[in-house]
Amino acid sequence: MKKTAFIIVALVMAMAAKAQYYHNFRTPFHSDKIFVGGSLTGFDLNYSDRDDLNIDVKAQLGYMFFDNTLGFAEVGYNNGGRGPHTITVGAGGRCYIEQNGIFLGAKLTFEHSDKNYNDLLPGVEIGYAFFLSRSVTIEPAVYYNQSLKKHSDYSNIGFKIGMGIYLND
Repeated sequence: MKKTAFIIVALVMAMAAKAQYYHNFRTPFHSDKIFVGGSLTGFDLNYSDRDDLNIDVKAQLGYMFFDNTLGFAEVGYNNGGRGPHTITVGAGGRCYIEQNGIFLGAKLTFEHSDKNYNDLLPGVEIGYAFFLSRSVTIEPAVYYNQSLKKHSDYSNIGFKIGMGIYLND
């Protein structure tokens, strides 16, 4: 009888511990988290040699309003290669697929260049949040930004690699 009671108590404790684990850590993308991130983009992986190396650096600050839903603001700088240097400011959101870390994002960016060129660029991205630890990620993504001025000249598609930190865990 003692052996049976011990087994039942052990099973109940294990189930309670597992339920508590899933309650506290049901997803790494649960609400009320702060996101701090940065990325390198625009490595100019294209078929022409018209431009020099063109690196874009961005910083992001965001907040998880709901589970698997992030809103963020970003600021960026692009060295321009042979073209103009640009500063960008934008806002957007991400939706994470909880089971595997894939995210879909959309944003709206205002771009200002040193040649007095201004543009508004709606963009989309798909990426993956690879966790190095419980709160630090490496986030590769593919993106597309559509220019509202000269579509073929200033719209761009590319690959970016980012790093994110999810706080308030």
